[in-house]
Amino acid sequence: MTDLISRYPALSELKEDISRCIELITDSYRSGGKLLLCGNGGSASDCEHIVGELMKGFMSRRPLSDDEKNSFGDCNRYIADNLQDALPAISLVSQSSVLTAFNNDVDADLVYAQLTYGYGKKGDVLLGITTSGNSKNIINAVIAAKARGMITIGLTGKNKCKLDGLCDVVIHAPETETYKVQEYHLPIYHYICAELERRFFR
Repeated sequence: MTDLISRYPALSELKEDISRCIELITDSYRSGGKLLLCGNGGSASDCEHIVGELMKGFMSRRPLSDDEKNSFGDCNRYIADNLQDALPAISLVSQSSVLTAFNNDVDADLVYAQLTYGYGKKGDVLLGITTSGNSKNIINAVIAAKARGMITIGLTGKNKCKLDGLCDVVIHAPETETYKVQEYHLPIYHYICAELERRFFR
């Protein structure tokens, strides 16, 4: 974390929360869990970005082990040689059919809660990204995750918010304006992804 703090000194006050976040996700992965992510607008894009870093090589390539490669058989060696190991993560913002169906048929504020309840299981992690920390659909998803026995993490801005009373850990980027909060979110989650990769693949 030294490099992160040297480049972004304002994040020094977040070291404990970032470390806790990494520990919670690590424990979930080691127990066979997965990471679900949700957000709105730019935070939705961040969810997609994080999944891209976790589901394939980020800082390293992550080749399959020899045993994993052998399971493909000799005739499928090209596939085995080019697939990479992954940390399972699902961006709930990508589920366009069920998103629009639930928005239309039930309640837009509950769509992430529905997806969380449908995909999640005990020991999984939900990461809710909201610059205000008060987005209703994210709050509802966290509530659904807790009902499932999931771990919940919030990534938000500096101000106190509704996530504080709900999540197992909340990372408060040290800004209040939306775009400035998002500018800090990127190095935070890049560091988290890099550290998870280091733990599992290096």
